[in-house]
Amino acid sequence: MAKKVIGNLKLRIPAGRATAGPPVGSTLGQWGLNMMDFINPFNEATKDMMGKDVIVHLQVFEDRTFKWKSLGQPVDDMIRDRAGIQKGAGNSKTDKVGKISKAQLQEIAEIKMEHLNAVSIEGAMKTIAGTARSMGVEITE
Repeated sequence: MAKKVIGNLKLRIPAGRATAGPPVGSTLGQWGLNMMDFINPFNEATKDMMGKDVIVHLQVFEDRTFKWKSLGQPVDDMIRDRAGIQKGAGNSKTDKVGKISKAQLQEIAEIKMEHLNAVSIEGAMKTIAGTARSMGVEITE
């Protein structure tokens, strides 16, 4: 029989730098979970992405065990990296803060394909392009 899930958590943590302090410690502590059972494997698994934020999904079970899955770097961070900007536009309809090429867009889509609700790479590219437009980033040829 499958374990009963009592919580689904979503965290954004710096890769390779999870500590018992916030946000990890306070979130896992609320659920009565052993922090070091998450922190050590997470830091080991993400040490190659050091300096970038990582999205993590945690599933908490009734017996106070959990399983986690790393979804990698968020799409908006990837767009900002490739466009060379610090933040998106305040008003994306009138303000344009940067540009990315279709090749860069495809590269992001290929990396994030398994986590997106898209059937094809073209669909994934449209999803990523929508995120870029909402940040005030233009897509160039």
